[in-house]
Amino acid sequence: MRKVYYIFNPQTQTYDRIYPTVRQRALSILRRLFIGMGLGAGAFILLLFIFGSPSEKELRTENSQLLAQYNVLSRRLDEALGVLQDVQQRDDNLYRVIFQADPISSAIRKAGYGGTNRYEGLMDMANADLVVNTTQKMDLLSKQLYIQSKSFDDVVEMCKKHDEMLKCLPAIQPVANKDLRQTASGYGMRIDPIYGTAKFHGGMDFSAHPGTDVYATGNGVVAKMGWESAYGNTVEIDHGFGYRTVYAHLRDYRTKLGKKVVRGEVIGGVGSTGRSTGPHLHYEVHVKGERVNPVNYYFMDLSAGDYEKMIQIAANHGKVFD
Repeated sequence: MRKVYYIFNPQTQTYDRIYPTVRQRALSILRRLFIGMGLGAGAFILLLFIFGSPSEKELRTENSQLLAQYNVLSRRLDEALGVLQDVQQRDDNLYRVIFQADPISSAIRKAGYGGTNRYEGLMDMANADLVVNTTQKMDLLSKQLYIQSKSFDDVVEMCKKHDEMLKCLPAIQPVANKDLRQTASGYGMRIDPIYGTAKFHGGMDFSAHPGTDVYATGNGVVAKMGWESAYGNTVEIDHGFGYRTVYAHLRDYRTKLGKKVVRGEVIGGVGSTGRSTGPHLHYEVHVKGERVNPVNYYFMDLSAGDYEKMIQIAANHGKVFD
């Protein structure tokens, strides 16, 4: 129903009806229209502010799902790194020990990526700490897996060479000594027979008659042969795989420099050359440049009982010649 407007006429003391012009009517309609539109827009903005647009709601849902997936991925990476650490420990403490190989250093296993900040582009993202941390874990896992893969390649190669390595190990006594009576002096500190002071003895001594056969204790190559002031006539065999053996105080040589020898081959005769107080063989085992106790390398000659007996004899030092 259209509204009717009146105005009071003081002259006639009556209300006269007003008829608006077309312009007034148009302005009234426009005013109402703008007011309605303003109210509608305000209500729409208020609803968007409170509830958000459908696209924003969808984006929030996707972001929440991505955040949950990153958290799951981060936990799984932690689990994978834990499993890889167990594999690394078995590699260093079991597989490489079996083949007398050095463990891979921690510095190599956990080396980072050098150069510029490779994660700089991720710092502007939402939840940047989580994203960067997860990416770092992924990079660490990838690099350590590569290093571990190369390590297993080395172990496979060592497996292939295992039979050859067993032939080269210094695994027998250098003189015939089945009854252990030739065991004279062991590895470790003892009283020097010449100077009478405590001194480290870096090998084992075997007493024997002059000229008694001296055997190569493993396959190898005669790397040195000649006179040394303290050791006298000496032969040194390079067995490969980090092993060397030394045979000192020999009376004579029965091999040649550079000759390939096999375990049990005669290389010389027992003597008393160099700094010595009686006929005997001084024998050393070197592993990667370090002298070690030879008693631990007679496993092809000694039973468990003989091994214990030899340790006791060597500990008592028996006869001391040099």
